[in-house]
Amino acid sequence: MARTKPNILISGTPGTGKTTTSQMLAEKTGLRHIEVGKWCAEHHFYTSFDEEYQCNVLDEDALLDSLEDIMSAGGVIIDYHGVDFFPERWFDLVVILRTDNSELYPRLEARGYSGKKLDDNMECEIMQVILEEARDSYDENIIWELQSDSVEQMDANVERMATYCQTFTGKN
Repeated sequence: MARTKPNILISGTPGTGKTTTSQMLAEKTGLRHIEVGKWCAEHHFYTSFDEEYQCNVLDEDALLDSLEDIMSAGGVIIDYHGVDFFPERWFDLVVILRTDNSELYPRLEARGYSGKKLDDNMECEIMQVILEEARDSYDENIIWELQSDSVEQMDANVERMATYCQTFTGKN
């Protein structure tokens, strides 16, 4: 059965505005927003705890199994900082948010990031790690790289994605 509403993956380095953008887009379009971090916490989809980064380690298989039917129906926004383990068939649009380092650094500091975790996330953005993972994992024609430094850019990004949703013609 063809999807009548698109599935969208919104990704980027932590602090680039994924969740805010996803929430805004969901409100504007009526698509379902799934914030993967919260989804995994609610369903206990973790294999262990990483002491170095002070975060849970995701059980990717359990996550993917839980989302299969939801994604098949369409009309879902997935919000997560990783892209390379999701099935390509799930997404009609993959959006990678980018943020200038002068904006990103204070955002991450405000979240309490420091030391290695802060440095590694800054390096990830500088080296375009998530963008490159997306390019390696998905058709280049469905990848959008969008700048997310300001509220105005975020609003423009949401408008652009909402227009895409309005013109979506379905996918088998």
